[in-house]
Amino acid sequence: MARTRRAQPDDPTARTYRVAVLGSSGGNLRSHGGDDPATLLGEVHRQLTAAGIELTAIQFVAAAGSMDSTEESAPATLWELVDGVPLPVQHGSLAEINELAARRDAELAEAVHAGRLDGLVLISADPAGTNQRVVRAAAAGQLPASGTGGTSIATAQSMGLRLVSASGTTGTTNATRAVAYTSGLARHWDLRYRPVLGASNTVAKGSPWRRISVRGIMVSSIPAFIAMALLLAISKIPGLDVVSEVFDTLIDGLPIVVAAMAARKVSGLDEVGVVAGAIAGILSVPGGIVGGFVGGVLAGVLASYLLAWTLAHRFPATTANIAAGGIAGLVPGLLVYYALAPLTSALGGGVKDGVTQLLEFSPLLAGAAAGLVIWPAIMAGVYHSVILPLVLLEMGEKGHSFFGAIDLVALVMVSLGITTANLVAPRASGERALAASGAAVNFGFGTFVEASYPFMLADKKVFAGALLSAGLGGLVVGAVGAEATAYVPSLVAPFVSTNAVGIVLAMLTAAAAAFTCTLLINLRARRRAAATS
Repeated sequence: MARTRRAQPDDPTARTYRVAVLGSSGGNLRSHGGDDPATLLGEVHRQLTAAGIELTAIQFVAAAGSMDSTEESAPATLWELVDGVPLPVQHGSLAEINELAARRDAELAEAVHAGRLDGLVLISADPAGTNQRVVRAAAAGQLPASGTGGTSIATAQSMGLRLVSASGTTGTTNATRAVAYTSGLARHWDLRYRPVLGASNTVAKGSPWRRISVRGIMVSSIPAFIAMALLLAISKIPGLDVVSEVFDTLIDGLPIVVAAMAARKVSGLDEVGVVAGAIAGILSVPGGIVGGFVGGVLAGVLASYLLAWTLAHRFPATTANIAAGGIAGLVPGLLVYYALAPLTSALGGGVKDGVTQLLEFSPLLAGAAAGLVIWPAIMAGVYHSVILPLVLLEMGEKGHSFFGAIDLVALVMVSLGITTANLVAPRASGERALAASGAAVNFGFGTFVEASYPFMLADKKVFAGALLSAGLGGLVVGAVGAEATAYVPSLVAPFVSTNAVGIVLAMLTAAAAAFTCTLLINLRARRRAAATS
């Protein structure tokens, strides 16, 4: 087939190539994403669109079990393209669905003969069965095809089908397979194609460097830090001090978690990114949390470029997947291990030392100031970008955090006080339910401080009371020298702190002050409303 000039997908003068996707949930494929047809087919559609290739038809048989052992009576579903969206159109036994797929196969073969299809994508297809007519038609017309599935691809090649990209399934993911399919066809038709990776098309279309987000990476890593804090609390129970050894192991493993999350988000490759990040993280442990972050980010960037490079040079999808996950993790990991670890470790330790010096200078001033600024910080969007990473860096160094205690006291407890006051004496009856749900989450889970936003934004005096209460709570945190963390139930928080009595005092101070201020403001507003009615 003659090649066209290289063109971008949005070039109005470029020819639009039309392809059909044929396949099944497969045998080996089923454990590699074939059990999720919506994601698998959606990913293929997304990548083809990014290359300017039009997906015009789908014939995909999804079975309830592996095709290697599934019986004809097993439940199955036929997926097709409906109004541009991959959707299940028919349910039945595998035998019934195969019969329907065979009818669709005849229609697709006719589309090939009529020139309405320019290429095929085979996903563990059945060239000798439900896909035989269209495969034979495509072979006769020398249409290009790309696909995965060892046995099915070999069968298709033996039938004379022109495979421009072929690979087995092992070691691949929905994303990397879709990129491989599209890369092969785009290369054949000389189309300019940049893989669209990640959950969001808008975010992931550009360079992987643009997908670096301190906020996103650190927020995703929070569960590991909370697990560490809970383990620290357990180790303080008499008789369970042996758990402290496990705590040390977990704190050493935090860079691996951060690296895995960083690589996954930056690469946009899901499982491949996680593997690359885990490898980089293991080697980045000497560099601490910052080392894990740096190693993971570099692993994600390299994985994205490696996948594109290997596929552009006709590497099989399995090999490209292994290269993207293995080499992309190894190279940055070695870089951190041998060169950057002293610097990244010093940066992490510098945060801990900086907080320590701040508290040594004036713990009361530090606590009060931190409490006062934390509400404006979260409302301005600075909290997740600056304060939360500081909390996690502190916790990564010692298992607890001064700013974590401020978060718990000045945000969560103040929000609890405000919502509880509106539960007891709301200005309007409709506010009680809103306040109740917010207070429950604040107290029970140590999060969702945004529940108090409606009350703070509706009355500046409530917001002023929140600032005052947060400052008082922070003052007590500084006075008692407590360190802790938020994101845990209020009843658990004292046990993950360095000073249980002190943190309880700070929590009660902030919550009581916020409750009292809000209650008095609400009662006054209610009296005024009653007097004017």
